Amino acid sequence: MPNFEITIASADDLTMLTEWAHEESWNPGLTDRHAFHAADPRGFLIGRLDGEPVSCVSVVRYGSGFGFLGFYLVRPRLRGQGYGIRTWQAGMARLEGRNVGLDGVVAQQDNYRKSGFRPAWTTMRYEGLPPASPVPAGVGLVDGRSVAFDRLAAYDRRFFPAERDSFLAPWIAHPTRASLVAVRDGELCGLAVTRPCRAASRIGPVYAESPEVAGALVGALAAADPGVPVAIDVPDVNPAAVRLAERLGLTPSFETARMYTGPVPEFDRSGLFGITSLELG
Repeated sequence: MPNFEITIASADDLTMLTEWAHEESWNPGLTDRHAFHAADPRGFLIGRLDGEPVSCVSVVRYGSGFGFLGFYLVRPRLRGQGYGIRTWQAGMARLEGRNVGLDGVVAQQDNYRKSGFRPAWTTMRYEGLPPASPVPAGVGLVDGRSVAFDRLAAYDRRFFPAERDSFLAPWIAHPTRASLVAVRDGELCGLAVTRPCRAASRIGPVYAESPEVAGALVGALAAADPGVPVAIDVPDVNPAAVRLAERLGLTPSFETARMYTGPVPEFDRSGLFGITSLELG
């Protein structure tokens, strides 16, 4: 019988997992792996068949009570042989006792329900070339790297159920990325980060006090790389975010469902215009 074992992925392994995700048309960020590994170095598992990597899952722990599952993949030629479910079970064991979230593709949602996940909302990826939008009166846009990190982390906590500083710092500050913060009267009223991908550049998160601020952030980030389409994962739990994506002329391309094993966490729904990452929340 083949020898199948599940091990913790190395930082180098994440490069391979990103390639697998690209083959699934998930369009991962070219430098996502740096922030992913920093978030939880033991949070990525690989199933190896006679030493060959064949399956993976990410099971990142946040704080003491929350976890997020993603990157659930089996190489196509070995699907249906039990390697995926064994990898899944090892991942869920690592998150035992926590409320676990995931963003599930349509084809897998019934399977996730069988494992105790319940849908909270639908996320639709919108893509295209957004036009420039005016910056609302009284609002200034500044480089995210110029803002004290404790302020960025505190702002992020309005939209995410746990502290994630080790993830957030490289997510915002990696040199291949651009981040913008909206400021009104000295207070943060918006944040958006863009990262290069093989296809459309991904913008996430997009936080804002209003659709006008969100539109200004998205337009400014898109204008920094003219002619390159962008993609934003928009949650329908905020109807204003869906309307904004449509007003900007973006086209829906990819659907997932946010699901949890426990209660849906409380957060500022009206301010969430774009998910940070389908893999890590």
